[in-house]
Amino acid sequence: MVNIGEETIQIVTGATNLRVGDYVPVALIGAKLPKDIYIEKTKFRGVESYGMLCSLKELGYEDNVIPKLHRDGIFVMEKEYPLGTPIDKILGLHGEIIELEITPNRPDCLSIIGMARETAATFDRELKLPEIMIKDEVEDIKDYLESIEVDGELCNRYYARAIKDIEIKESPLWLQIYLMEAGVRPINNIVDITNFVMLEFGQPLHAFDLDKLKNKQILVRRAKDEEKIRTIDDQERILTNENLVITDGENPIAIAGVMGGMDSEVTEETTTVLLESANFNSKSIRLTSKQLNLRTEASSRFEKGMDPNLCKIAAERACQLIEQIGAGKVVKGHMDVYENVRKGKTIQLRPEKVNNLLGTDLTVEEMIDYLERLDLKTSLNGNIIDVKVPTYRLDLNLEADLIEEIGRLHGFHNIPIQPLVGVLTRGEKPYSRIVSDKASSILQGLGLNEVITYSFISPKVYDKIKVELDSKLRDYIKLINPLGEDYSVMRTTLIPNMLDILSRNYNYGVKECFLYEIGNIFIPKELPLNELPKEEKTLSIGMYGNVDFYDLKEVVVTLLGRLGIKDLEYIKEDKNPTFHPNRTGNLLLKREKIGVLGEIHMDVLENYDIETRVYIAQLNFDTIVKEAILDKKYRPLPKYPAILRDIAVVVDSNVLVGDLEKIILENGEGLVEKVELFDVYEGKQIDEGKKSIAFSIVYRSFERTLKDEEVNIVHQRIIEDLENRLDAKLRG
Repeated sequence: MVNIGEETIQIVTGATNLRVGDYVPVALIGAKLPKDIYIEKTKFRGVESYGMLCSLKELGYEDNVIPKLHRDGIFVMEKEYPLGTPIDKILGLHGEIIELEITPNRPDCLSIIGMARETAATFDRELKLPEIMIKDEVEDIKDYLESIEVDGELCNRYYARAIKDIEIKESPLWLQIYLMEAGVRPINNIVDITNFVMLEFGQPLHAFDLDKLKNKQILVRRAKDEEKIRTIDDQERILTNENLVITDGENPIAIAGVMGGMDSEVTEETTTVLLESANFNSKSIRLTSKQLNLRTEASSRFEKGMDPNLCKIAAERACQLIEQIGAGKVVKGHMDVYENVRKGKTIQLRPEKVNNLLGTDLTVEEMIDYLERLDLKTSLNGNIIDVKVPTYRLDLNLEADLIEEIGRLHGFHNIPIQPLVGVLTRGEKPYSRIVSDKASSILQGLGLNEVITYSFISPKVYDKIKVELDSKLRDYIKLINPLGEDYSVMRTTLIPNMLDILSRNYNYGVKECFLYEIGNIFIPKELPLNELPKEEKTLSIGMYGNVDFYDLKEVVVTLLGRLGIKDLEYIKEDKNPTFHPNRTGNLLLKREKIGVLGEIHMDVLENYDIETRVYIAQLNFDTIVKEAILDKKYRPLPKYPAILRDIAVVVDSNVLVGDLEKIILENGEGLVEKVELFDVYEGKQIDEGKKSIAFSIVYRSFERTLKDEEVNIVHQRIIEDLENRLDAKLRG
């Protein structure tokens, strides 16, 4: 039987937490609850029910913000209210909830006061801050805490107060409602006040059970490697030397700026509390939170940067509220470690610069008014406005920042649209991009597909491609804040990236693959790094399938030829551990090495799970750009016919094809138009240690028709010179 003020009605409920005299919310017939629940007269097993007793969930609160005490059963209020009072007045359900998205550069707005300050400035209203005053203080904090020591590099400030005679209980309804509306679940009066102040001022607080600390001291230090702590979420965390911890002089009692420890948690038995209000290095908190995969309301604020001057204000406000709700007695005094005091900065602002940049005609008085509304104190110094920036505005560092503040308060929509003023110029690609696009077009025309890979690689790839320990390729740049070990250094070669992609395609069952990449490698001028590294544009070509070394060489020769680069030389390379010692060559241009091409060593292929031959070329693309000649000079088609002669010679296996071609061209007397390799043979009918190499030679004159006798003389001279210089024998 429920008394609703005007009458007493009968309601059937299955709740087990009700007692005679409880004050509860009642939904009468005709009421509409969240999730489209309509209340009607009904019967339960023949018993009529004229309404419904409500839980907080049925009133619209989410499970994650409902206190544990009220999660199961009907919501029982903590005191008497006039019967029949609309529940929305008691719970504040008639208000509005505003959800805001705060940009990372404005951590000061991650608080009610921060947003109130912005609102007051926007609507030109007076900002009223809470008056903080503690009426009664007892004893002395030195009786409860002896000392505080901090790691000055990672802890900017540590402010502490003590509260005694704590009585842990449920918070007043008004406090719980504020927290639930902000998406925070009420726990108990002490924890709720620390969360309330964090939401109000933006400064995270933490309460320790003082009686659980082994020593009357606080030591903020780096954790020891493999040091462990069980946090209040009942998870054991393994720490490293990069993490900052709060300790009682011996053992960790909290992960600084992230989460407290279970061993010092405030419980129903707590009678004395140490209240921490600290400021930590934002980078340290961000890395710790990421490493532990533990993100909290506190860490999300600390990692964006906080004003150390908030520490005292927030702690005093928490003590005031504790006294106000009768949760305990505030101990007199405080302990504060704050060596590098943050002071406000002064920025000079030029009014003419404001109007030039914004396109406005604001007066100096209007500019000052906008700045003053944002709590930016100003003084006029001739034609300059000196603006004093408060310490909580970490985002204001330059004159342009102040101009932006003036612009947004004035309203960017109020700035008139004006046409662009300037001289239009003709844009065109830089020469290097033109060559790069031309090279891509040629390579794609030859059947290769372009790939783009990360510039960051794992240092382990240098072992996978068998790079020697003293190789300059291992002089790589390490990233300070890598995404992971696999992306922790800047590459000095493109070969591992190409092998990764070829391996992935091979293991996906792709029978043949032809790829290229034009990307940067990063060569440091010195280590440790004191200046930007040298970025070298590099071309990588990779292939496997029904191909061999000469297919790769043909791609390289064709590409460079079409880019107007000639006079190339190939010399054998047998000291590169990444490549096969007998199927690899260095490419020389003007006697300078510009790249390497060849078959990848079988040991390297095994590291990449590839069971077929792979061919890769890596060329210095900056040199290619420098030597490329894109201006084409055409000559008329030849009037006179060509004479074609084939020649096959047997030479030692270590003789290079390029040496044979060079001798042929030297003896051609200007009549050799083209030399084309069409066969290399080793096996039966050829002596061991020998190979047969066959060329097709095109003879032509652009001045007359050649006679066989004339060509025979040149051809015979070529054969004789091959025999004399390379011990070549005509193959019968």
